[in-house]
Formats: sequence, C-alpha cells, structure tokens
Amino acid sequence: MSEPHTPATKETLQHALADWFAPWVQALGLRVESFGPGEATLRLPLNPELSRVGGMVCGQALIAAADTAMVLAIVTQLGSQRPMTTVQLNTSFLKPLSAQDALVTARVIRAGKSLVFGEIDISGADDGKSVCRASTTYALL
Repeated sequence: MSEPHTPATKETLQHALADWFAPWVQALGLRVESFGPGEATLRLPLNPELSRVGGMVCGQALIAAADTAMVLAIVTQLGSQRPMTTVQLNTSFLKPLSAQDALVTARVIRAGKSLVFGEIDISGADDGKSVCRASTTYALL
C-alpha cells in the first residue's frame, strides 16, 4: 500500500499492522474485521495480559487499538500510506470491558490537505455495547 492509490484489501491492511506499527502495538493481536472508504474496524482479542484486576481490559490497550484503527481508516480514505501523526485524541470511557473481545471502529469525519478528523467507537464484540468513544485529529506530514 505504499504506492499512491493502491486499493486497500483486508490482507493489505492486516499486513500494514505488521509493517507500520511498533512491536508492542503488534503484540495487541489486532485483526482487521472490515473496512470501507474512510472506515476500519479492528478486533482486539481478549487477552489476560491486557487486563487489570477483575478482568477489565485496561484503557491503555483500548486507546492504542483506537489510534491504530484510525490510522488504517485514514489510509482507506486517502488511498495510500502517508506520514501522519496524532495531534489530539479525546477519550470517554463509558463502561468497563471484560470477558469479550473488543471491536474498534474508526471513521474519518473530514480529511483536509493537512488535517484529518475522526471518531472511534469501541464496543464489546459479544454484546455490542459501546465501552469507549474517542474523537481524533491527525496531521498529515
């Protein structure tokens, strides 16, 4: 996907998770569930190493997954990989997530020449209940 306007596929986006992100992000085990123009949904598998006392998934893991999903959503919007950086990530945790995978859906709201705005919803994969909402701003470099 490094060439301009290479169509995204589930496989190219999954491959991007291995190629573009730090080893600790890769260790989250994220999997591409679905995508469309300006949108990507990742699955964050249930993992005891990402949980705190009581089996609740820690917020740091959820936010790392959210940030990662947004990068892939931006790539599907732009049609290619571009250097970018997170400028703002505002998060609201709505309820704890435990005993299930998370689905992380990122959507581009507006993509300009230098800034991209997005929204992310994290929900339980089994019950569909929203556990976290985030709004984001990314700078295209």
